[in-house]
Amino acid sequence: MNLMGELATNRVWDSGRESWPSQYARMIPGASAIASPGVSAAARATPDAIPGAIIDGGNVTQARPVQPLGETTAATTLPRTPIHPLSSHSAADHFMLFQLMAADLIVLVLAWGAVSRFFPAWALPIACLPIFAVLVTLLGFSEGLYKRAGDPSPAGIVSALARSSLFATILVLIAERDGLPLLVAARIFATSLAALALSHRLRQFVWKRRRRETESRRILIIGGGPIARSIAEALRNDPLRRTTVCGFVDDDEPLSATVLGRTADLDWLARSEFIDEIILTLSGQPWQTRKAAEAAFRNHLDIRAVPDLPLWSDSGIDRIGDIPVITLHREALPSAALFLKRLLDVIGSVLGLVLATPFMATIALLIRLETPGPIFYSAERTGAKGRRFCCYKFRSMVTDAAQLKEELRGRNQRSGPIFKIEDDPRITPIGRIIRRYSLDELPQLWNVLSGEMSLVGPRPHPVDEVDHYELQQFRRLDVKPGITGLWQITARDCPSFELNMHLDLTYIENWSLLLDLRILAGTVRVLFAPEGA
Repeated sequence: MNLMGELATNRVWDSGRESWPSQYARMIPGASAIASPGVSAAARATPDAIPGAIIDGGNVTQARPVQPLGETTAATTLPRTPIHPLSSHSAADHFMLFQLMAADLIVLVLAWGAVSRFFPAWALPIACLPIFAVLVTLLGFSEGLYKRAGDPSPAGIVSALARSSLFATILVLIAERDGLPLLVAARIFATSLAALALSHRLRQFVWKRRRRETESRRILIIGGGPIARSIAEALRNDPLRRTTVCGFVDDDEPLSATVLGRTADLDWLARSEFIDEIILTLSGQPWQTRKAAEAAFRNHLDIRAVPDLPLWSDSGIDRIGDIPVITLHREALPSAALFLKRLLDVIGSVLGLVLATPFMATIALLIRLETPGPIFYSAERTGAKGRRFCCYKFRSMVTDAAQLKEELRGRNQRSGPIFKIEDDPRITPIGRIIRRYSLDELPQLWNVLSGEMSLVGPRPHPVDEVDHYELQQFRRLDVKPGITGLWQITARDCPSFELNMHLDLTYIENWSLLLDLRILAGTVRVLFAPEGA
């Protein structure tokens, strides 16, 4: 079976959401559903809906101004979509829990391996090492050491580690048949505690640094009033929650810089503002609550709500500041698969940069000798969730290509916002050669290594082209752009922007690591049998 041909011609674009087979419909938080023109709202409607909930009201402070919404969807009756409440722990939390526990096991094994090598007198008996390591991690779990998966080093970590190490040491001391001297037991306790505490502090440092470098979650609060205002204030002041409160939606308040729209506008807002999560704070408005939750579920958003119920201290409900919230729905993300995809990107980009260094040096020399100007071309592109970044390429055009683009726009041979013409007069002779074999894109391996791009994904579009996107086309910005993709190996010369968009969306909806590997293999084949750039 020709997988690429099947993907290029599948019926995902012409079918409703219920026929999409992939569990990876949203590869990063904030993804939205594809608008399916081939299926009517009545055909997609389902009789079920979210379980009812009574919630209190609130207000919000806007993180950045947004233009008031028009009447895009106000007159549209949206289909009801079933909401399935999930447990408080998602697949991502379980994967993080596994990582934290596995890390402590590895630290203990490595620490005691080093002690046995350099300080045999301090060493833990080799037969006891696996049992001791498992006991420490299990006792740490019972102490709540891994309870907050979002923070690898929560408050009270040293005391929890001390209790876990102490209890594990006592159990091993009791179980050891030949008996362990108390001095050896004390050394076991001290060494284990020091190794674990040091590793957790190091992990916390890396975690905080990574949080500063990553994009925050974008939250939209549904409702208006003091409770929502308190939630927004608490989210802004919480050092552990890296969030951006984009604004709030209210059916009664006038539109403003903070009131982004009505409940009927949630589909539009979810896509255009790259929303990750909504918090329902409506009070006594079950119909609006239902509509908001259905729209959020339809667009793959996390859903939380403020309950109007009597709560007890041990009820297990989360709190934002002093406001209790419950999770109605949490999107399951393929965390392990995405980690492997990132690992593939890092390994592939490093190997690519090392192996391509002689070719890159030769290309740089030829560009320098051919025409005056810089060797590299840096342009602003739109990446995942609308983030802008500098995309690097070898310069294959004259230095004033950007100014000439507007003069040549009337000769554009691509439909939609993409600009491309055959025999582009701006391309230099060396540029035609390197573009034919896509060698001009080798510097983008640096973008992949820095995390702005991936080896495989939709091509990054210029900012001015993204400004002309229609609403449903923002879907392609839900993932990192890539150096190569499904479009590059199946329809590279096709001028249709709609086909380009269809192939990108098909890749997103059918993504898997195996598909990435097949696209990479197909890219090599296309490069050795080029049909144009």
